[in-house]
Amino acid sequence: MVDIARRVYNHNFRIDPIIRSLIDTDFYKLLMAQSVLRTHPDTQVTFGLINRSSRIALADLVDEGALREQLDHIRGLRLSRGESTWLRGNMFYGKRSMFRPDFMAWFEGLTLPEYRLARVGNQFELTFTGTWPEVMLWETLALSVIMELRSRAVLRHMGKFELQVLYARAMARLWEKVERLQGLDGLRLADFGTRRRHSFLWQNWCVQAMKEGLGDRFLGTSNCLLAMRHEVEAIGTNAHELPMVYAALAKNDRALRAAPYDVLRDWQEEHAGNLRIILPDTFGSARFYEHAPDWLAGWTGVRIDSGDPVAGAELAIDWWRAHGENPRDKLVIFSDGLDVGKIVELFERFNGQVKLGFGWGTRLTNDFGGLVPDDTLAPFSLVCKAMSANGRPTVKLSDNPNKATGPEAAINHYRQVFETPRQVAQPVEV
Repeated sequence: MVDIARRVYNHNFRIDPIIRSLIDTDFYKLLMAQSVLRTHPDTQVTFGLINRSSRIALADLVDEGALREQLDHIRGLRLSRGESTWLRGNMFYGKRSMFRPDFMAWFEGLTLPEYRLARVGNQFELTFTGTWPEVMLWETLALSVIMELRSRAVLRHMGKFELQVLYARAMARLWEKVERLQGLDGLRLADFGTRRRHSFLWQNWCVQAMKEGLGDRFLGTSNCLLAMRHEVEAIGTNAHELPMVYAALAKNDRALRAAPYDVLRDWQEEHAGNLRIILPDTFGSARFYEHAPDWLAGWTGVRIDSGDPVAGAELAIDWWRAHGENPRDKLVIFSDGLDVGKIVELFERFNGQVKLGFGWGTRLTNDFGGLVPDDTLAPFSLVCKAMSANGRPTVKLSDNPNKATGPEAAINHYRQVFETPRQVAQPVEV
């Protein structure tokens, strides 16, 4: 097992690049890239960094030159033969050859598009523009780089023993959570913590700890590289960017209202079973269910990623019942701002009513809050979202208005088109 504290103390970029592989990313990025390569290969999309926690002065913490070095390093990466073989031949979600030959040929020859980086006050303006299948892969990679550079900046002046104690305390904290989760019979939990992890080495340790501590309760990880290395399942389905971009491309309000369902119609042409998971909250869950076509009720489940998770699950359960479906046969995946207390609460609330899954993110792979002076390692909310498609702005409304993104005028228009009911603003949990 890697001595993380020693590696941090003796850090050398040549042996510790933050991103080691193009598959050091979330599984759903690859699934979505394959789908988009088929349906929208030439759509021009811009992704951009959004620091929701503006109190964190990233440009004061992170050296711009180091950031450029890491981003340039990523542009030089290519799939290794072993990575390509794993993607081509491994079984994912019960299906071998999940990735089509045309997608694999495209991925094996991929060079990520250029980036644009500028300092604006005490923050970075970081954007990526290119064809949608290519540029979308920057999202998780860029977030992982910035989060780890922030960690390195905080840890740079700590001594050997100080670092050993820090990581010992963080390990003990995580293991206490694991012990608490061991008491939940039937728990199904996966690591969703790549994009806002403390570091690659720490996420690697967390996955190993979960694998040993939870056994078959641990389903796997969203991180493809770690799934391959530790021989666990790669977990993931789809994300908000699909309906966001489809909606931006809509030519009129009628097409705009249909966009969330057009996404899922295209998705089901490629995927079945546990990959048919609905993400209803992009433009508000209540109206999504109200206008959803009947065929969607037959899908496997839903993922709850914003708003009140209890209300979100109950809304899905009521919708299934109204369409003659048995909720006990359906899967509800919770993935918003989870920590062990909320996981236990939601498990006890819904166990037996539906099949349950949990995607545990930042509080698994970056829970260093309170472990250093001034709490400078506490996790914070950093995202990289699709901002425009073919020159038209993208919008996300969410079930929590504090998570809404896009120009104000466009947000207001979307709220009118989707008849968004009054929403209760909630703190954005990481």
